Amino acid sequence: MQNSSSQQGSSSNSAQKLEVTVAGDEGSSRLDRVLAARLPELSRSRLKSLILAGQVMVKTAPIRDPAYHVTAGDTIIIDVPEVAPAEPRAEDIALNIVYEDDDIIVIDKPRGLVVHPAAGHESGTLVNALIAHCGASLSGIGGVRRPGIVHRLDKDTTGLMVVAKNDRAHASLSAQFADHGRTGAMQRGYLAFVWGVPNRQRGTVDAPIDRHPHAREKMAVREGGREAVTHWEITETFNGRDGKPVASLLACRLETGRTHQIRVHLAHIGHPVMGDLVYGGHFKTKASHLGQKSRAALAALGRQALHAYLLALEHPKTGELLHWEAPLPEDLLLLERCLEAAL
Repeated sequence: MQNSSSQQGSSSNSAQKLEVTVAGDEGSSRLDRVLAARLPELSRSRLKSLILAGQVMVKTAPIRDPAYHVTAGDTIIIDVPEVAPAEPRAEDIALNIVYEDDDIIVIDKPRGLVVHPAAGHESGTLVNALIAHCGASLSGIGGVRRPGIVHRLDKDTTGLMVVAKNDRAHASLSAQFADHGRTGAMQRGYLAFVWGVPNRQRGTVDAPIDRHPHAREKMAVREGGREAVTHWEITETFNGRDGKPVASLLACRLETGRTHQIRVHLAHIGHPVMGDLVYGGHFKTKASHLGQKSRAALAALGRQALHAYLLALEHPKTGELLHWEAPLPEDLLLLERCLEAAL
């Protein structure tokens, strides 16, 4: 059994490279359990975040699955980056502000913007931008890493998000998101460009979602998972270069708010979101049915074709019903135009 480390800097918060050789009695054990036993100076949550961030290598290949089973004699290299500040710093990042008052701020989130700091994204997030814009007025209920955050959009999903600027607003918005319009005014609407055309005009996916049993960075429809309900309706259909239907635009409304819910549910019914390589990668050959300009627009997109276009809620202070709609961003607008013309 052997551990070694090379450390840059003298502080315990400095970057480190640690090396562990798997002993004979540790063969076939889970990666996270071996590391937890051999590196007690690192917490289990810290080790898990390092694995998920690709900072742990076995046989020179990054392993992102904490449940990966190691083999006796394996060399494990762990890159431990310098510990980030406990509180995110203000960063001057431009925001597309749709609405703002003393209680809430609504933004139209661009692609590529992570909502809050996490492993691999310690800066350059929406939270860093909000701290710079709002200062100390953000609600503290979400904790120092997620001040004011009551819901999220995936990094590459665009569209409307609301943030609480004080604790009263945070409590009200959290209750509305928990209810998801079942008894109140909350509405969250998404536009999704999907492969294929459903066999009816509208429908509902009522299927529980939980972590994927093997790929922990993914979600999946699983018996015993958390309740998840997505309503959808066809708003437009698109033909391919052969004149046959190849894709459609769905308007989706959430009745629950699970991680990757729309992406998982639409893939589950056989109509994954275009550009989504996580849940629809096996559909990428469908692009051969598109016209040349449509294929180019989809390739240039480089993300899932999903946009949070609608947000409605009750103002946390006045009770007034507020409603916003955000137009498609330029990359999705270009895709839509090319698909409509079957170019």
